[in-house]
Amino acid sequence: MFAKDIMTPNVITVGPDDSLESIANLLIEKRISAVPVVSDDDELIGIVSEGDLVHRVRGDFELPRSWWLSLIGDPGDRPREYIRSHGSVASDVMTKKVITVTEFTSIAEIAEILESLRIKRVPVVRAGKLVGIVSRANIIQALISRESKELPSVATSDQDIRQKLIDECSHHSWASNVAMNVVVKDGVVRFWGFVESEDAKDALRIAAENIPGVKAVEANLAITAAYPDYL
Repeated sequence: MFAKDIMTPNVITVGPDDSLESIANLLIEKRISAVPVVSDDDELIGIVSEGDLVHRVRGDFELPRSWWLSLIGDPGDRPREYIRSHGSVASDVMTKKVITVTEFTSIAEIAEILESLRIKRVPVVRAGKLVGIVSRANIIQALISRESKELPSVATSDQDIRQKLIDECSHHSWASNVAMNVVVKDGVVRFWGFVESEDAKDALRIAAENIPGVKAVEANLAITAAYPDYL
């Protein structure tokens, strides 16, 4: 399996000039802990996490320095700290050096990145442009779906089923790709995440059953009005 087989597409993003207030409200509304920052042409240029916003409010970037650290430290550090502690838009506080993977990065490699860097998610890019995101939850879902100790390659038919289902869901407001993910293994469709109603859950089941090649559907979906932070 590769990133393209388990990633969440249609990622929520913000622009570099979006206000920190609007970003904070977005994180609360969507119950997510970070959001990628993209340019007008969808190029990934940074990421803003809830930690960045907390530091901005508390002014942690302006903690006093020892005199000897000031002597040997990078002169550019202090102005940057001031910008991050006083800025008002995404580009002021975002992390610019974002760890990314490609669509063909293996799940094992992604898991190693998340563990070694102690991060919750990693953006998936194609030619510098954001095409999806893989979280710890996505990997766990894939692990549950496997039938052996080794993660097998996903058959082309499974990939086709998943893409057709994602395309179908993208046309309907009741099938939010932000609050839901889907893994397909050997023709079995497994939904994970949250939906707003039982009707939405049934509609997703029918959408999957109508796709040629689908053998069974498992709806691991909770009914909730507010989407928890599963990304």
